Amino acid sequence: MMHKAGFVNIIGNPNVGKSTLMNAFIGEKLSIITSKAQTTRHRILGIVNGEDFQVILSDTPGIIKPAYELQASMMDFVKSAFEDADVLIYMVEIGEKELKDEAFFKKITNSKIPVLLLLNKIDKSNQEQLEEQSELWQSKVPNAEFFPISATEGFNVQNVFSRIIELLPQSPAFYPKDQLTDKPERFFVNEAIREKILMHYKKEIPYAVEVDTEEFFEEDSIIRMRSVIMVERETQKGIIIGHKGSALKRVGIEARKDLEKFFGKQVHLELYVKVNKNWRSNQRQLRRFGYNQK
Repeated sequence: MMHKAGFVNIIGNPNVGKSTLMNAFIGEKLSIITSKAQTTRHRILGIVNGEDFQVILSDTPGIIKPAYELQASMMDFVKSAFEDADVLIYMVEIGEKELKDEAFFKKITNSKIPVLLLLNKIDKSNQEQLEEQSELWQSKVPNAEFFPISATEGFNVQNVFSRIIELLPQSPAFYPKDQLTDKPERFFVNEAIREKILMHYKKEIPYAVEVDTEEFFEEDSIIRMRSVIMVERETQKGIIIGHKGSALKRVGIEARKDLEKFFGKQVHLELYVKVNKNWRSNQRQLRRFGYNQK
């Protein structure tokens, strides 16, 4: 039987729905989804296996102009997405007019590989706006195949996935057929905790936070985890902990519930908060957290 396999990389501005789309394709919550921009910091691979195909999806950080070292590293993940793709998904949303970085946009319009242009969140538009936006984007990216979609509602998502499989090259599988992602378990523990911080804290706090799971012990009926929430300043530490530890306790309870669903067994999660001054601008610290891998 003919087998197809390849890399499908999803790029676009922050908060256009890239993570929602990838999770819809996979059927598992691998990427953080919140209403805040810049929630995805790493390039996350999700693998969808069929009898005669393997689609390796890559969710990337939203395209921004970097303001500090962490953001520069995030954009390196996006650049790498152009280098190994068999199919490129460029995602925009209703009401959007341009990509935030002109150099990236030129790479998309000059791409030699197939590009699928997805106009997302069409459930939030009317017919007139949809037609106007469809015309605008098809003229801006004439080399792309165009699909209007709603990733949250699932509209047209299956059609996009079917087209991806058609475009993949013939190839054996790159990963074992029972593998869902290239990331280790601790990565998803960190992301589950970070998601709750993005949901419950305001302003700069979520962006000044990194999570490091220092212990992960799996027993027959329970997984025991110990994770540290890193912040940049003492004042941020106080905000994360909250009055008598109430804010931190809420993060822990909600993250634990999600992790129990993800791992399919009971989870014991211990959370601590530490100050790690200016980690977002420190090359050594960024490497420790999986950024700046050059």
